[in-house]
Amino acid sequence: MDTNVNQQVARKLDEAAELLAQQGANPFRVSAYRNAANTVEKLDRSVADILDEQGLEGLIELPTIGKGIASAIRELVTSGRWSQLERMRGTLDPEALLQTVPNVGPVLAAHIHDELHIDTLEQLEAAAWDGRLEGLPGVGERKLQGIRAALASMLGRARRRDAGRGANGPDVELLLHVDQKYRRAAEAGTLPTIAPRRFNPSGEAWLPILHTEHRGWHFTALFSNTARAHELDRVRDWVVIYFYDDSHEEGQHTVVTETRGPLTGQRVVRGRETECRAWYQRAVAG
Repeated sequence: MDTNVNQQVARKLDEAAELLAQQGANPFRVSAYRNAANTVEKLDRSVADILDEQGLEGLIELPTIGKGIASAIRELVTSGRWSQLERMRGTLDPEALLQTVPNVGPVLAAHIHDELHIDTLEQLEAAAWDGRLEGLPGVGERKLQGIRAALASMLGRARRRDAGRGANGPDVELLLHVDQKYRRAAEAGTLPTIAPRRFNPSGEAWLPILHTEHRGWHFTALFSNTARAHELDRVRDWVVIYFYDDSHEEGQHTVVTETRGPLTGQRVVRGRETECRAWYQRAVAG
């Protein structure tokens, strides 16, 4: 057994717990990572061997390891990285991660990140099956099939047939509530801040981060520190909200101030404008 793998994974889980505690996350979520780290550290088998022999389900069957943490362990074992941890540290370089996928070069990686706001391989896989990826310039059928096949191999499973299921996640009312909560707290200076590696040559801890929970959903919210947001001077307008529920089905949405059409000046969830329009209409009528 390669005990080094378990020790490395346990250290990352402990680090995530510590960062979550420092950033004001729910104590139960903090405890979940600490308990998982303890489980992994005491295993008499390598998590890499379990993953290889039994897949993700083998990890989920371990005590204190739910679907979300199992997915994190898989990402660490297969790529040596963990996007969620890097996001909390402020060290995430999504374009570099996306370029680890064959057929994804630097130009396409930049388009994927800036236009689709994707920063994990799981999210890229979903986009490869739900139609978003093929809408980008330079992604023809051959390249799309190559990316799908590469991701299936990297993520250790066959064709993903359910990538679009549940993709919308929380309703727009809840997402707009989290957006408002984040922007108000960021403006008041009451949130912890992290020092993003990208577009931050001075290493300043300027990016506020919020961990919160509502109606069974767990949220992490940050301003969009993307090249496109900096180019358009919209960094503190675009808010990226990551979410997962107790089954650890994950996703993300970006909330922006609309600049055209009937919702001009209103906060909207990008890609769900029709739902936002209906919600605002109900709010006015009520």
